[in-house]
Amino acid sequence: MQVLLAEDDDGVAAALVEALYDHGHETRRVRYGRDVLTYHRSSDLLLLDLGLPDTDGLDVLRALRAVSDLPVVVLTARGDERSVVRGLRLGADDYLVKPVRLAELLARIDTVTRRNSARNAPAAPAVRTVRAADVEVELDARRVRVGGAEVELTTKEFDILAVLAGRAGTAVSREQLLDEVWGDAHHGVSRSLDVHLTQLRAKLRRPGLLTTIRGFGYRFGTSTRTDED
Repeated sequence: MQVLLAEDDDGVAAALVEALYDHGHETRRVRYGRDVLTYHRSSDLLLLDLGLPDTDGLDVLRALRAVSDLPVVVLTARGDERSVVRGLRLGADDYLVKPVRLAELLARIDTVTRRNSARNAPAAPAVRTVRAADVEVELDARRVRVGGAEVELTTKEFDILAVLAGRAGTAVSREQLLDEVWGDAHHGVSRSLDVHLTQLRAKLRRPGLLTTIRGFGYRFGTSTRTDED
């Protein structure tokens, strides 16, 4: 991994470069905040001191976040609550106060890079078809079949079914269902949801497929999910 180290203290920088090298990381050390914006594109992670000679490290972080999502671990002597909160809110992935134990620093670096890799990993193919017994819901095609016969649903009926089927086997709260189907306009339409659910159940003709969870919400029955055929 290529680490960009922004640190103006030569002794601290030398110790960190050596420790990172011993653990398989190549390090480019820079002294000034302006250099962070020059070299960040060739780096996998930034270790950022806040007390840089040319500019405040928090300003560097703010400028970096405007152009890059490079993982950033702040490593600084500035441990007051205001600085910690500002650093995290400006987009630091972690914030460590000097002096820090080397083992902890390396562990934090590993955690941040692992989390970033998971966040940037290609998404798994979306589930396009949901089946429960003889009920088949094609999410992209907005088509529903029961016992092989297509069932005509209104737009809102299908939207409700899609939210529940997309989380088959999982309880979905009324609030979440209202929010996803009606968005910000859902306030005051709770009764409309009940009407649509009644009509949906009648059209599907499968008692137990849409289960009411008293005091919470609803669940679409146990299913087998497949990618689109």
